[in-house]
Amino acid sequence: MSTDDKMRDDSRTSLELSEMTLQSQDNDIATAAPTREQTDRIRTTEAKSQGRLIRERFFRHKGALAGIALLVLIFLLAFSSIGFAGIPGWWNKDYDVLAARFNEGRPTLTLWPFSLGEHPFGQDVLGRDYFALTMRGIQTSLIIAFIVGLVAMVIGTTVGAVSGYFRGWTEAFLMRITDVVITIPTVVIAAAVAGIVAKHGIIPFAIFLGLVTWTGLARLVRGEFLSLREKEFVESAKSVGASSARIIFRHILPNTVGVIIVSTTLAISGAILLETGLSFLGLGVTAPDTSLGKAINDNRSALTVRPWLFLWPGAFIIGIALAVNFIGDGLRDAFDPKQTRVKQ
Repeated sequence: MSTDDKMRDDSRTSLELSEMTLQSQDNDIATAAPTREQTDRIRTTEAKSQGRLIRERFFRHKGALAGIALLVLIFLLAFSSIGFAGIPGWWNKDYDVLAARFNEGRPTLTLWPFSLGEHPFGQDVLGRDYFALTMRGIQTSLIIAFIVGLVAMVIGTTVGAVSGYFRGWTEAFLMRITDVVITIPTVVIAAAVAGIVAKHGIIPFAIFLGLVTWTGLARLVRGEFLSLREKEFVESAKSVGASSARIIFRHILPNTVGVIIVSTTLAISGAILLETGLSFLGLGVTAPDTSLGKAINDNRSALTVRPWLFLWPGAFIIGIALAVNFIGDGLRDAFDPKQTRVKQ
């Protein structure tokens, strides 16, 4: 073989090796490159904002969604039927009007064929329309519960934030007050004072209940502040001269929103049951107004002969309490920092 032929063979061999190497690299790249489906999945699992993660986790909680639907349904039924604050509703009877008993006061509601009748929930012993009376009771109980939750949230958050951030004598003073309030059972405090406060209306009564139900939230917020005040971002804020108020409201408090919202939601549920119990004992809402607990108390003597007078208020008490608790469970799971993976 001549020298030229040998050089041509070497060149051909080198070219074939180069082509094989390039083809192998192309195959490796093709194998490593994600498919369109994989690319879409990667894009959907990219870093998301904390708010979006919370929303996605909450809306995956079926119990919470059912709770929202039930609570909204009860709210709309109560406030649209008999009206509120001078705005008339679609029901043509008032809860405080006496009338002759129709059909011996029995409920006229029928499911098939559906019909409300003259008095769908029946009438009480005085002849008042029990549907209107129950709707007014729901309004009163919901108003009291949400005011209690708001008052407890404001006081509990303030006490917990101040004591957890400043420590020292401030923490000792505020926590001793908290301990004193916790030591005395809420029902005992409410029973001693609520009867007097309730005579001035449902708003003062609700504010009073909020003043004795904030302690649990205060201790939770204090614990969160004790942990967060030692974090690097707080030290960085202090190093650039940020004031204590700015650090509390702009840096630490937003990181405790989950605890505050969940605790407030559960406080609302507890307030409904507390108001119901006090009203049942005659220490809550007073006449001429009514609530779900008062409606049961007013008709307890008719338990054996007219059980529907207990059925309707009791069913709505259970429904509202369960709905709020389910919402609270959903919020708790949504704000849980351990749940970082978002299922697609």
